[in-house]
Amino acid sequence: MGKRKKSSRKPAGPRRKEPLETNFTCLFCHHDRSVSVRIDRKEGVAQLFCKVCDQRYQSKANHLTEPIDIYSEWIDAADAAEKEASSTRRPVASSSRPARAPSVGSDDD
Repeated sequence: MGKRKKSSRKPAGPRRKEPLETNFTCLFCHHDRSVSVRIDRKEGVAQLFCKVCDQRYQSKANHLTEPIDIYSEWIDAADAAEKEASSTRRPVASSSRPARAPSVGSDDD
């Protein structure tokens, strides 16, 4: 036979939601909590800026956008810009031997 349920248990209340961060670490100057994100939902624009090095980023936002989303987009954009900059730079090929001059004709005649 099973036991009876205790009637003294109270129903659990709703869980408290932890607020998401709006201040992050800067990618360029590495200061903690120096990057702030502001979202203007009416305009559909999100702005991210560093208080220390004045680095800025702007992106489109909608009603589902959170500050962490804008920070992640900034990281992705910075990585893409770095890759693009490194791919456009061509390394200069160097050799320890001097370049050979092309021979036009032979000296044997």
